[in-house]
Amino acid sequence: MAGDTGMAGKVALLLWAQTLGLAGAQTTQLLVDPPWVPPVKWDHVKLTCRSLGTTGATTWYKDGQIWRQEGEDHVTVTESGTYTCDRSGSGLSPPVTVSDERLVLQVPSQALLEGDTVTLRCQGLWNDLVTSVSFNCEGKELGRLHDGTELTLSPLQLQYSGRYHCKCRVEYRAEKFWESALVTVTVHVPVANATISPGPLSHQVHAGDNVTLRCSVQVGSAPVNFTWLHNRKEVARGPLLELRDIDKGHSGTYQCVATNQLGQDRHRVFRALSPELALEVTPGSPWVTVVAGVGGALLFLLLLMVVILAWHLWHRVAARKNQQRAPPDLPAPPEEGEVLYTHVVVTKRAGASPRATTFQDPQVTYAELRGHQGRPREPGDISGNVL
Repeated sequence: MAGDTGMAGKVALLLWAQTLGLAGAQTTQLLVDPPWVPPVKWDHVKLTCRSLGTTGATTWYKDGQIWRQEGEDHVTVTESGTYTCDRSGSGLSPPVTVSDERLVLQVPSQALLEGDTVTLRCQGLWNDLVTSVSFNCEGKELGRLHDGTELTLSPLQLQYSGRYHCKCRVEYRAEKFWESALVTVTVHVPVANATISPGPLSHQVHAGDNVTLRCSVQVGSAPVNFTWLHNRKEVARGPLLELRDIDKGHSGTYQCVATNQLGQDRHRVFRALSPELALEVTPGSPWVTVVAGVGGALLFLLLLMVVILAWHLWHRVAARKNQQRAPPDLPAPPEEGEVLYTHVVVTKRAGASPRATTFQDPQVTYAELRGHQGRPREPGDISGNVL
């Protein structure tokens, strides 16, 4: 692995700078060779200033002061310090600090990705011979080498992120044991599995509606950038796509592209393309618009009122039918002391004189009237009228 790392060191790689943060890589970039962080002055570090689309003169700064002006785009550094470069039209590069510590723990300058194989190197001042090297992460010893100065981690995992340092025994020095400064190792994750919400893959909306689409990724180290495509043409950037007062022109397929550039190396840009979302815009309808705007609680109350009204009408119809089917009311029984009259039929005899003033043998019908609670009345209570 040391041989592989040595060969890779012959190729200039872009220096990974923690100062990039979430704002992304700067336009002007500073390459370092050999590709180790931090670089050390006894390695005769070569710095190269690069930018996109500019070919002007380069201004170099050391420790915040102009060091070389109108110079070439590369320099060889033999002194410790913090270096930056500036090119007209592209701005100032991230800083590179060249170390002169007596013991240095170095990591590769490119971004460290999950799944990679990475080598840590413990180096003494001016390449002093060091033995019994131990590597530690967050105070925990990872390994100890009696003959050798490099430790290989493979495959890299997220939990390998942390603060590292090395300790060693140095021959021919008054102080037999040295310990390096802390170096922060960050394991990055390429962006993957971009999706658009809301789903599903087909979404029908009405003209005049407002639609918001959100793009997200399952994994990916920050910063993650998003680009929106409508019918394969770029229309917007950012995690949200807001469509207001849509019409038929918004119909078609939508996709989002998620990217993250890990480190300054433009070749280590990772890309994830979401599945297509088909959006169909149909002519608007007042009824559809109203229903779409009614909340669930209001719709429930409306249905409840309809049910109550239907029950009330049914109850009234049922009561009316029951009244029509009921038998007529019977007369109430007579109160005590009341007199009931019977129908009396009088039949005249044949040949009788119409001037007769007395009735002879009249036909009289008597009726017995019951008293209170059905008891027979006294004879004096019974009357008969003869007509």
